[in-house]
Amino acid sequence: MPKNSSKNQGRWEGRNSTKDELRVEVWTNLENQGASIGPAFSHIPNFKGADRAAARLAELLIWKNAKVVKCNPDAPQIPVRLRALQDGKLLYAPVPELAKDFPFLELDPEDLKKRGIPFESAAPIEGALKHGRRVEFQKMKPFDIAVVGCVAVTRIGGRTGKGGGFADLELGIFREMSLIDPNTPIVTTVHPMQIVDDERVAMVAHDTPLNWIITPDEEIETTTPYPQPDGVYWDNIQADQLRDIPFLRTLREQLTKK
Repeated sequence: MPKNSSKNQGRWEGRNSTKDELRVEVWTNLENQGASIGPAFSHIPNFKGADRAAARLAELLIWKNAKVVKCNPDAPQIPVRLRALQDGKLLYAPVPELAKDFPFLELDPEDLKKRGIPFESAAPIEGALKHGRRVEFQKMKPFDIAVVGCVAVTRIGGRTGKGGGFADLELGIFREMSLIDPNTPIVTTVHPMQIVDDERVAMVAHDTPLNWIITPDEEIETTTPYPQPDGVYWDNIQADQLRDIPFLRTLREQLTKK
């Protein structure tokens, strides 16, 4: 029996059985091959070489030209968030699973310097929650680059997260609020074992494809054939998301009145 076969297959198991199987496969392989750092299951998995992937991302023009960075709150992207602060970029990070009454944290490197807060303390999400400024979507500046967390990706830009739908929901809201546009690069950093064959990830209308995939060893510009969604697909919002994300009902009312 393979390692982890008896574990919970993910907190959001059952929403898409094909993607459930793929996530379990990736999580299992990462753990069995010793490529993950900490538990992989039910997480955007942390991986060995995440710091090298962040360094590769920082060499790209899309990063160098960016002044405002949005980055997911997960552990494998701590080096990305740290690099954003070190490079003097305004950083936005969502509250994990959007579970607070405010959705995002703003980290301004100049403000952190003035307060004597080391960037290394602010880059982990626990530090961001402690030291970042709480902001509503309406108060955020448009992003120059958006970094998302992934469990599995394809070289043509397909992606799946851990199954909760938070990244697609966030990105849909960003489009509704004009915080990203069709030219905003959507990027991830992953371990090479998270890259799967193109046909393994089926993309639907509300799924956001990737423009760039960065591993510790290579940079992949996907030239994705998949279109970017227009905004939030409210019919696809799950009942538990409406229940567990405090601001979502109010935001839906605001956006649907526009």
